[in-house]
Amino acid sequence: MARAGVTAERLTQAAAEMADDVGFDSVTISALARRFGVKDASLYFHIRNAQDLRIRVAALALTELADRVADALAGRAGKDALVAFANAYRDYATRHPGRYAAMQMDIDPETAAASAARRHAEMTRAILRGYHLPEPDQTDAVRMLHSTFHGYVSLERSGGFRHTPRTTDASWARALDALDTLLRNWPPE
Repeated sequence: MARAGVTAERLTQAAAEMADDVGFDSVTISALARRFGVKDASLYFHIRNAQDLRIRVAALALTELADRVADALAGRAGKDALVAFANAYRDYATRHPGRYAAMQMDIDPETAAASAARRHAEMTRAILRGYHLPEPDQTDAVRMLHSTFHGYVSLERSGGFRHTPRTTDASWARALDALDTLLRNWPPE
């Protein structure tokens, strides 16, 4: 019998909070059960296994990020949209490091997490329509933007920029200026 108040949604939210507090790799069924004051086995009434829990956290994170990006993009185009998207991405990764780590999982295309990831990719492509990039250039630009955002956020979070005199915010702004310039002047193949 399920313990009152324990649901898959509450477990997912608690696991996401735990991931932000102690790291995504430290979220376990046992730790989550302790948090709810129940035995490990009782959680399996709501989730299949640890992998199911991890995918649920990834789906939650991807959906949260997509919602924030959508709000940031509303009514924006061109460089304003690029900057709004990038800042929402960076802010989410900074505020929710464990959830951000969950988003990096390799996700089965049939899951809800994959649906949220597709939504995120579609918004990236919406930004690029303002730059009038045809395929396959648009795909290349999507990959470049994701690589740049992820790389910057990862290096910043790991302290990779702490030994330089320039602020990370100033460098971030210049990187976005450079991306805008590149997207407006995309090189022919």
